[in-house]
Amino acid sequence: MAKRVFLVILDSFGIGGAPDAAAFKDEGSNTLAAVLSDSNEAYPGLSRMGLMDIDGLADERILTWKEANKDRPRAIGSYGRLRELSAGKDSTIGHWEISGVYSSTAQPTYPDGFPEQIIGKIREVSGRDVLCNKPYSGTQVIADYGEEHMKTGALIVYTSADSVLQIAAHEQVVPLEELYSVCSKCREFMTGEHGVGRVIARPFVGSAEEGFTRTPNRKDFTLEAPASTLLDILKDNGMDVISIGKIKDLFAYRGLTETHATADNTDGIHRLSDMLDCDFHGLCMVNLVDFDMKYGHRNDISGYAAAMHEFDEALEKMIPLLGKDDLLIITADHGCDPSTPSTDHSRECVPLLIYGEGYDVPRNLGEISGFGIVSSIVYTALLSRVYPSPVKRIAHDLNKNNIYSYVDMTNLKTTATTDDINALVDEAVGKGAASVCVQPCFVKDAAKRAGGRLNICTVIGFPNGYSTTAVKKYEAEDAISNGATEIDMVINVNFIKSRRFDEAALEIGIIADAVHAKGAILKVIIETCLLTDTEKKMLCNIVTVQGADFIKTSTGFGSAGATVEDVKLMRHYSGTNVEVKAAGGVRTEEAAREMIEAGATRIGASNLK
Repeated sequence: MAKRVFLVILDSFGIGGAPDAAAFKDEGSNTLAAVLSDSNEAYPGLSRMGLMDIDGLADERILTWKEANKDRPRAIGSYGRLRELSAGKDSTIGHWEISGVYSSTAQPTYPDGFPEQIIGKIREVSGRDVLCNKPYSGTQVIADYGEEHMKTGALIVYTSADSVLQIAAHEQVVPLEELYSVCSKCREFMTGEHGVGRVIARPFVGSAEEGFTRTPNRKDFTLEAPASTLLDILKDNGMDVISIGKIKDLFAYRGLTETHATADNTDGIHRLSDMLDCDFHGLCMVNLVDFDMKYGHRNDISGYAAAMHEFDEALEKMIPLLGKDDLLIITADHGCDPSTPSTDHSRECVPLLIYGEGYDVPRNLGEISGFGIVSSIVYTALLSRVYPSPVKRIAHDLNKNNIYSYVDMTNLKTTATTDDINALVDEAVGKGAASVCVQPCFVKDAAKRAGGRLNICTVIGFPNGYSTTAVKKYEAEDAISNGATEIDMVINVNFIKSRRFDEAALEIGIIADAVHAKGAILKVIIETCLLTDTEKKMLCNIVTVQGADFIKTSTGFGSAGATVEDVKLMRHYSGTNVEVKAAGGVRTEEAAREMIEAGATRIGASNLK
């Protein structure tokens, strides 16, 4: 379980390829491709989160960027593309779907302006006349109607391709509280067939001579979600639900325990960074709206790219600050391709990038239907119960008078049968062995035969070690679920030879955490015959720091097995919390005792003569 979930919405950051884009007149829209077309500058943070590895990124602009960034960082977590299922492409519906509420009908839009029925009600509740009543750019509408508004006091009413009713007014002509009151009253009657997603107060200042500018005092009056959202349910379960940016507006202030308004993306990023230092239990949900409001809607490709680089730089700093019980999720609510003639939202798939508790290995999730998977991930992270591990390791004492008390009796032959494994278990129990080490496919059989009388060991990443971390983690967890109490994992020797020590270390740490969480122990096989002494010493340190229980010499399938010299080196350079296992070519009691005298406390052998 996670303690803290950080859910970041990159407002409008689509990745193209929505299968129903044509129905929304958005065929070919691709916000990511537009942004990457600005320059070949790297995005290390988003690359590390897996953005550039998502399936379906076939736009030529993306491929050109990838070609120029072949050395970008490798993904560290899970990544995929999300397809929206709701009937809309606006922020409200997108956020509702992210929170688990789907909309089968689109919210109304007004391409020809609002009907007289609505305009009459606005005049009635405000006591003021109305100007404009057309779809309009928010900055252009005050430039075109601001002077007349100043002279008459009439409200500037306009809309866009989104489901919104917007009212602009000069702060010196219509005080903020009056403007907010008018918008609140409009929200009350903008329901049913006229239930727009948002009624928005758009205050501005300035003069006709010097120009008019919008102020940060915008306020949204959002249609409430028709059912309980992720936020509602977490709050009802006693969790913290913290809003940064316009999340509070999109959810009509519902389901929140704490809110933080933001002036812009920079402010939102700073507040997100600050939350990493805060002790809370629950969800911190962030919306970075500038991508949409300032750059997507204004077809500003360079501005969008600069804002993405600002977030990417901050992301690079945030990732190392995440704790073991933190989960970071990055996604979007729709697209808004700044490279198309349209200035409206675009129907696109969006990225899903996850790193942290339960998502700490690279994994391609493919395409997932429904933004609601995000809420499911959060529920699982925060509300799932932790059950006691079914694995019960058997206490085992070393007995100098019984050499087999040091031995993992092993049968890893490719021709081994069930009968062979049963015989091995019976012999190991009779001789008081430390464990039996068997193939993963025989773990259930061995555990059943042992009946709680013996520890069961198995191997993962065996014998070459070059499978991915995700595969090794799954292998380990599956083996433990089947009854293994000890896991012998082969390291990625290819990474060591490539001097990718950090990645090799990260893998050992991930597998150690996964194994320990299920009540088993981890032995790390370094295959000494393939390593230099310098590499062996470095791995002794890595295994110690990453918290494994044993360091093991060999698989027994390499060009050579354990040597006394290697055991002495490993004992000397490993921490006191790490034990040494000698395996490979140890065939006699005499050889086993030499290894024990050199510092080994566990021997891997099929039998000793």
